[in-house]
Amino acid sequence: MNAIRYLFVLLLILFGVSFAILNSEMVSINYYLGAKQMPLSILLMVDFGLGLLIGWIGMGFRVMSLKASLYRLKKKLQVAEKEIDNLRAIPVKDER
Repeated sequence: MNAIRYLFVLLLILFGVSFAILNSEMVSINYYLGAKQMPLSILLMVDFGLGLLIGWIGMGFRVMSLKASLYRLKKKLQVAEKEIDNLRAIPVKDER
């Protein structure tokens, strides 16, 4: 299993190196405060990294919301189970 993982990492590294070699042209990036020139491969990697970071932060808020909801539901379940156990302990009176 480790051999497959190492092979996958090696292929990923080779893909990254070949991508950087094939996209080494300089491109101009114009933003509000100025302009900068950098290789296209670096620009794409930076954009991918920023997108990954923004997505991770955005989903972090959703995950925290879901965990809070799960915590509240578990507390309600504990209360309901305790109430059921208490009701089962009460003897049933047969009134005929």
